[in-house]
Amino acid sequence: MPLSYKARRRWSLLILLVALPAYIVVTITVVNMLEGMFGRPPIVLEFIIYVLLGIIWALPLKKIFLGVGQSDPDAPEDPH
Repeated sequence: MPLSYKARRRWSLLILLVALPAYIVVTITVVNMLEGMFGRPPIVLEFIIYVLLGIIWALPLKKIFLGVGQSDPDAPEDPH
């Protein structure tokens, strides 16, 4: 069953306010742990790692964010 517009808005807000900061903390922690085990990678490789991890979080959540900034398609139209 697809999510309603209001449910997608609520989920997207929760994701942006709670899950994304948690993902950022986990990502930085993991990269720092790898840095401790293997030494710091070249700056270009480190940049690529962060860019890829910055894109990966959004891919499975694409359907939730799609159309959230638009007006509610289920709302009744205003006759004026």
